Amino acid sequence: MKIDRRAVTGLVLSGGLARRMGGVDKGLQPFGGQPLALRAAQRLQPQVAAVAINANRHLDAYAAWGWPVWPDADDRFAGPLAGVLAGLRSAATPWLACVPCDGPHFPPDLVARLAEETGEADVVMPVTLDPATGQAQPQPVFSLLRCALRDDLAAWLDDGGRKFETWARRHRCVMLPFDQPGDATAFVNVNTPEELARWAQT
Repeated sequence: MKIDRRAVTGLVLSGGLARRMGGVDKGLQPFGGQPLALRAAQRLQPQVAAVAINANRHLDAYAAWGWPVWPDADDRFAGPLAGVLAGLRSAATPWLACVPCDGPHFPPDLVARLAEETGEADVVMPVTLDPATGQAQPQPVFSLLRCALRDDLAAWLDDGGRKFETWARRHRCVMLPFDQPGDATAFVNVNTPEELARWAQT
């Protein structure tokens, strides 16, 4: 069963500490002439009914772009799942599609392709193939999730859980192959200043 984009809120995850980038607010770093998180939000907007941004610093800067800003519930910086929880709790739709701010080349049809495979799933997660090794690589921070998972995720985080894929696999999780031309590099994350500079040229 395919779900309509009107049933999906898109969330850009920009709430981390970006330690490998020197602790700067990664979502505000320039990429191709605009901040990373702004680029991600604009790329996501045509794919969903509404867009929001998860951020924990410089909230006024993010809010100036015109989308809602949903911080984590506390100041633990508990990783991307804490941002996902903020989205699951705040979205007015039954589904949430999340993308990280540091994945500037995610597919422009990401949500549509994930939505084709919902069925009875609670989570639909892209899986790519490493071009060097041929190994499958789940891409959990680009997932489509039912917002009804909010209470379960809150309990998981309270118990100290942090790994996205581990939590997702506790539910009805579809691992969807993304094997079209270009998919192998579409989910690249920029985690260092050197990677930011290199991928900005592609």
